[in-house]
Amino acid sequence: MSISLEVWGDYALFTRPEMKVERVSYDVMTPSAARGLIEAIYWHPGIRWIIDRIYVCNPIRFSNLRRNEVKSTISARTAHAVLKRGEGELYLCTSEDIQQRSAMLLRDVRYVIEAHFEMTDRAAPGDNPGKFQDIVKRRIQKGQFYHQPCFGCREFPAQFRWGETPPPCPEELSEQTRDLGWMLWDMDYTDPGDIRPLFFRAALQNGILEVPARNSGEVRG
Repeated sequence: MSISLEVWGDYALFTRPEMKVERVSYDVMTPSAARGLIEAIYWHPGIRWIIDRIYVCNPIRFSNLRRNEVKSTISARTAHAVLKRGEGELYLCTSEDIQQRSAMLLRDVRYVIEAHFEMTDRAAPGDNPGKFQDIVKRRIQKGQFYHQPCFGCREFPAQFRWGETPPPCPEELSEQTRDLGWMLWDMDYTDPGDIRPLFFRAALQNGILEVPARNSGEVRG
């Protein structure tokens, strides 16, 4: 069962993992970000969302922004040590750890996401695709969500509505192929103790990003 979802917002940041210090966004929304956005609207253990394609509806425009971030994290090892000793600090002091970092993000974004879902072995006996399809469509049409959908970072909220026909391709992207390089497909959660990223060679053809299937041979770990 498939859906078509139109999403838009002022800013987006789909961070490239190879950029270690300064955040730099991919040119286009990644399939994993699209899946996360849909799951913010409707998630259920009985279904698994799969992204088929993403339509880029606005010209690709970048903007530079300086953001306040903290330079430290609290690791699981640190937390375990503090709990074991019964003393120590399990918090971050932003006034001491804060630092400014530059981010290259996208502005004035609009996409149409085409996706479908598959039933999982966690579905209840009474669950069926038609039931989930009706629930998803109703939630989208009513603007309902579990938490605010966003474009990569929570400070960049996404608006959404049920998509019918994708808007025309921006003139600068029409009748051309744009190589986007290796893009994050999603995370492989098969082994919870060893979660790994998966990548594919992405290309934007006439403003459309076709997302390969997991078993297509194009997705690599």
